[in-house]
Amino acid sequence: MSEVSNIQWFPGHMAKTRRIMQSNLKLVDVVVEITDARIPYSSRNPEMDRLVGSKPRLLLLNKADSADETVTSMWIDHYKRRGVAVIATDCRSGKNVSKFYAVLNELMSDKLAQWETHGMKGRPIRIMIVGIPNVGKSSFINRLAGARRAKVEDRPGVTRGKQWVSLDGNIELLDMPGVLWPKFEDKNVGERLAFTGAVKDDIMDMEYLACRFLEFLNGNYPGLITQRYGVAVDDIPENDPDTPGCVQGFEILERIGRKRGFLLSGGEINTERAAITVIDEFRSGKIGRLSLEKPNEIKSGDLR
Repeated sequence: MSEVSNIQWFPGHMAKTRRIMQSNLKLVDVVVEITDARIPYSSRNPEMDRLVGSKPRLLLLNKADSADETVTSMWIDHYKRRGVAVIATDCRSGKNVSKFYAVLNELMSDKLAQWETHGMKGRPIRIMIVGIPNVGKSSFINRLAGARRAKVEDRPGVTRGKQWVSLDGNIELLDMPGVLWPKFEDKNVGERLAFTGAVKDDIMDMEYLACRFLEFLNGNYPGLITQRYGVAVDDIPENDPDTPGCVQGFEILERIGRKRGFLLSGGEINTERAAITVIDEFRSGKIGRLSLEKPNEIKSGDLR
C-alpha cells in the first residue's frame, strides 16, 4: 500500500448502521460520541454533526492513558472553547468514567427540570453511544454497567447490531456499531486511523504502515524508539523528497528487527514480523504515551 488516502472503507453493515442511527435518534435524549484520545480529530466521523443535528452531545476522549497528557489537555481546551462537553477517559483503567454522570446531569439539567414540571420525573435518560470502530464503546458501556453487557474485542467492526443496555439511575444506553465514512480525503487521517486499528489490518500493507508510524515517532517522540527498542536513530538521515517511499522508516524498522532477533534463513531481517510487532506495541501502549495530532496542526476550517 503506497497511498493510505485511497482506502475505501464503507462496507454494507456500516451503511446500514448509518440508517439505523438516523431512524433511532428520535428515541434518545443525548448522543455520546466516543473518540480515541490519541487522534481526537481523525477519530471523529465528519458526518456525525449532520447525522446528530441539534441533539445534545457529550464527547469522550477515550484511551487517554495511552495519549500524551499535554496534548490531551490542548484538545480539552479546544473543545471547551467551542462549548462542547468533553471528558478524557480510559475505560481499561476506569479513569474518569465516574465523571460521566455529573457531566450528563449538567447537560440534561434543563430537560430534567422540564420533565419534572410535566410530571415525568423518573423518566429514563436515553443515550445513543456512537463512534468509529475500536475506540472503546463497548468497554465504556461495560464500565458503566459493572458487567460484561456489550461484547468487547480489540478489532474493528465486532458490534454488528444495535444493543440497548439499562443502567442504574434510570439510564438506558443504545450502543451502535462503529461507523467509518465513505472515503478518507486526507492521507494523514487514513494513516492515523490505520495506526490505531480503526481500519482492518488485512486490507493494509503493515510494513508500509509501520514505516510511516516510525517516521512520525522519530520526528515527534524520538526518545521512545530508543527507550523501547534499544536502537539508535539519530544517525539516520531524513527522507530525500525526490526519492519515493519511506526510506528512513524502513531503516529504523530493520534495526528494530535485527535487535529483536527477527531473522529469516540466511540472516535476512523479517521486517514483516517487526512491522506487526511495532504496530501491536503502539496500540497496546507499550511504546509509551503519545498523541498523533494536535489542534494547532489541523487546518482551522477542518477542525471539528
